[in-house]
Amino acid sequence: MIKSEALGIATIEAWPVQLPLNAPFVVASGSMSVAHNIFIRLTLKSGTCGYGEMAPFPDVSGEDQVACLAAFPAAARCILGQSVWNWRKLAHQLAEVSREMPSVRCGLETALLDALCREMDVPMWALWGGADVRIRETDITLPIGETEQVVCKAKEWFSQGFRVFKVKVGQEVDADIRRIEAVYRAFPEASFVVDANQGFTVSEALQFIESLRRLGIPVLLLEQPVHRDNREGLASVHRNSPFPIAADESVRSLQDAELLIREKAVDVMNIKITKCGVVESGEIARLAKSYALKLMIGGMVESRVAMGCSFSLALGLGGFEFLDLDMPLLLSRDPVQGGYAYQGSALRPWEESGLGMEMGEEPLSVIAVG
Repeated sequence: MIKSEALGIATIEAWPVQLPLNAPFVVASGSMSVAHNIFIRLTLKSGTCGYGEMAPFPDVSGEDQVACLAAFPAAARCILGQSVWNWRKLAHQLAEVSREMPSVRCGLETALLDALCREMDVPMWALWGGADVRIRETDITLPIGETEQVVCKAKEWFSQGFRVFKVKVGQEVDADIRRIEAVYRAFPEASFVVDANQGFTVSEALQFIESLRRLGIPVLLLEQPVHRDNREGLASVHRNSPFPIAADESVRSLQDAELLIREKAVDVMNIKITKCGVVESGEIARLAKSYALKLMIGGMVESRVAMGCSFSLALGLGGFEFLDLDMPLLLSRDPVQGGYAYQGSALRPWEESGLGMEMGEEPLSVIAVG
């Protein structure tokens, strides 16, 4: 029996981390060579700890490490002393004080849920229901780059067992088409998720789609072809595309999801805890499923801490057809131990409580609240 007073939040700590990538991560909206993230450690009155991660991507969310660290103390104080048993209430409180800082919400929510699940001695995926706990396959991302370099990188990933390439596009239509065609000609057994990161106009998106159709490239879906605020344009592309259309940047809240559903703008929603918070991401997933939309789970440039929380949603809620949980493979080091594991393109679930992870090293300095 867990005593309720043991579940009170005693302290919350945050510290910055720099996670270099193996190669620059270039997308239509920006690029990153080092992920400037923040780790969270939340300690309950029982002594149990939970971990979380803030993974801001300035060109996507408008947040950066400095802003997230500055916003952390006020957000942490709003849940300090409260019981993690009331995790939905705490998530809504965090949304009220940090609505424009989703990375902050994500990091704190992940940490409190990790602590709760450790105290309950259940894996985090069990909190969501454990509807689809099995080994899953992830795609692998090919950032924007010179065609020969991208094909060479695709060869490395293909040799490791990856069969779904997520190709970043959106800077220049003709170059994008040549790059995808080159990868397809080299690996005709592969399938493609194509992500424009808001880079196209409607006419460019339709031109791009028609070219891929004529080339016979097996496209599983086209993600966020136009600007996130252009729902009418997104709906227009959706009506005229032979490929499923996914929303990513256009889905930053439950309200955004409701509007896209009402306007019949997409076939797929990409759920990301770093842009919506953890609990609201679960609410968006349930809403999309109720309208028979397909689900994708993805992330920003994250370590296995945030990505493990995302994987827990896919395992727990079920219904996620597309997994884009590859980012830790693009980092030059893994800062944590334990938790889910990669075996080529396969993601193996864990049985340990919470996220099942521990930090690989102690931080040199922290910001502490409590």
